[in-house]
Amino acid sequence: MKKSAVIVSDAYLPKKKTLATRLKTNLPLLLMILPGFLALLFFHYKPIYGLLIAFKNYKFKLGVFGSPWAANNGMEHFIRLFGGNEFAGVLGNTLWISLLRMVFGWPSPIILALLLNEIRCGWFKKLTQTLTYIPHFFSWVVLAGIFRMMFSSVGPVNSLLGVFGFEPIPFYSNNTAFLVLLISTAVWQALGSSAVVYIAALSGVDESLYEAAYIDGASKWKQVLHITLPSIMGTITTVTIMNLANVLNAGFDQVYNMYNYSVYDVSDILDTYSLRLLADGRYEIGAALSFFKSFVGMIFVLGSNWFIKKISKDEYGIL
Repeated sequence: MKKSAVIVSDAYLPKKKTLATRLKTNLPLLLMILPGFLALLFFHYKPIYGLLIAFKNYKFKLGVFGSPWAANNGMEHFIRLFGGNEFAGVLGNTLWISLLRMVFGWPSPIILALLLNEIRCGWFKKLTQTLTYIPHFFSWVVLAGIFRMMFSSVGPVNSLLGVFGFEPIPFYSNNTAFLVLLISTAVWQALGSSAVVYIAALSGVDESLYEAAYIDGASKWKQVLHITLPSIMGTITTVTIMNLANVLNAGFDQVYNMYNYSVYDVSDILDTYSLRLLADGRYEIGAALSFFKSFVGMIFVLGSNWFIKKISKDEYGIL
């Protein structure tokens, strides 16, 4: 039998919306993202032109574009930066502190999110999440003052150690003790806010998977290992890749407010070094340092993204 062709009139086809119509329809959403877009534009993209200072002999009267180019094809300030006596030390401190923050700070919010996901008492779960999130709202200026009072030689922590017969620990004059204090407080402050992303990801896991695993006799640990973690692996890899962009950012706010001359050998980082360069009027070398940090961060993001996509066969990644 010969089939007859079906002719659909243009009147029944969905009409393509014009740009004006789409803008009018999505106007509330566009207005919601406008403040964030403007902040991103003015505070992140607009200052990029200032990186030209790293390649010029900057003169305040001439401005960025009017200043002459530096010697050695514009690389003079990078040569002075890398050849400086302090650079190797502050770079090593920055990498060491960043590594410690990643090693202890990367799994902590994941573990907290997994533990909160297992709590069945609603009010206790909300209370715990709120208490762990609160430190995120405190400035490091405030927190540094609190920690300096608590961990001083005559503070409550050392007084408590004395009650149990232990010697007081010089947290602010011993290099190892200060690093332990620095890393532990950094992880504690960011714990709740970092866990929010994983908690949101866990809310999207299909509950029927847990029910089927329970029927098959899987324990809680096996459910976490074979259901929970694989379900949020995309979120974990994305957050990890984005965090690697800050591999040379060891937490300026925290370090600047907590360190002192006694622990300079382990706590002087690239950001505090950059502050000293700006205070001394060496803007070109400070800009070169910022350019170097941004370039290294970009390499780490692109490299880690390529590596994760390769080992996961393009299942995970951000690009």
